[in-house]
Amino acid sequence: MRVLLDTNAYTALRVGDPVTVGHFRAATSVLLSSIVAGELMHGFRCGNRFDANVAELRQLLDHPLCRLVSPGWDTAWHFSRIAKMLRDKGRPIGSNDLWIAAQCMEHNATLLSCDGDFAAVDGLSLVGTPQPG
Repeated sequence: MRVLLDTNAYTALRVGDPVTVGHFRAATSVLLSSIVAGELMHGFRCGNRFDANVAELRQLLDHPLCRLVSPGWDTAWHFSRIAKMLRDKGRPIGSNDLWIAAQCMEHNATLLSCDGDFAAVDGLSLVGTPQPG
């Protein structure tokens, strides 16, 4: 299974959440969205372990099964479709989450996330432990 890590899944992985670690270990390929990387870097800058956190993230990206992916034309196409569908359902989600879902669709990946809002995205393959929100 190819997984794309959501921001909260990366955090859950770092603290050893057993469900997240299990899905991560079962993955044949791990994708990290540049959108997620930006969210993580923002969080790192707001904390007091910036260099250590960046080093840990780069260590993950150096793993042979892991790859950083950036939005492209196909991502934009999926973004627009998902955003319209969710608007029509009356279930909008944040812009970054729309981009992340779109990248999952583009790369035929399963989203590893603890965010239950993604369940509203029709056709999105999703695993993780949704947190009440």
